[in-house]
Amino acid sequence: MFTHRQIWGALDALAARYSLTASGLAKKAGLDATTFNKSKRTTPDGRRRWPNTESLAKVLDATGSSLDEFLSLMSDAAIGRGGPMRLVPLIGLAQAGAGGIFDDAGFPAGTGWDEVAFPEIKDENVYALEITGDSMMPVYRDGDVVIVSPNSGVRRGDRVIAKTKEGEVMAKVLKRQTAHHVELVSFNREHPDRTIELKDLDWIARIVWASQ
Repeated sequence: MFTHRQIWGALDALAARYSLTASGLAKKAGLDATTFNKSKRTTPDGRRRWPNTESLAKVLDATGSSLDEFLSLMSDAAIGRGGPMRLVPLIGLAQAGAGGIFDDAGFPAGTGWDEVAFPEIKDENVYALEITGDSMMPVYRDGDVVIVSPNSGVRRGDRVIAKTKEGEVMAKVLKRQTAHHVELVSFNREHPDRTIELKDLDWIARIVWASQ
């Protein structure tokens, strides 16, 4: 069960992901600008207030975020900044398509990896990619770091990293997955969406956190 702190922390994290304040997120969702203000999170006598499901649904709809993404942000809040840390393999997205960087299962392997400290997470194969260029604007900017969990299942609406058998690595949104292909939506509308046959796809993994 998620706590009061985790739910509000996830809303704050979602706002930050879209370069918004809590008030800006509320207005984007068509709510009163003060709905998510810190002063509204407890009553004058100290009782906790919780965001209602209608407000959360409006936020997800307005930002185009999935419920899984919001739950992931609540998990991030559960980790906490003061918890145990571990070193996670880190490599640039532009380097990730080189041979020997990943094994056949899409786990980090070989040389060329740096390391970054990150709060402890259950997936022992988790790794970090540093975004380069502007092809993923406005969601991910040059220099942002995303944490990728190859052992987490992917669902429609998830932000994912996909690697083709030709070595192309890309960050997209999973629109649809069938028995024969995956449909991927680009963050930057100046770049085309992609449909990739499963026979041409090496692996696909979910982005569970971003440094924005």
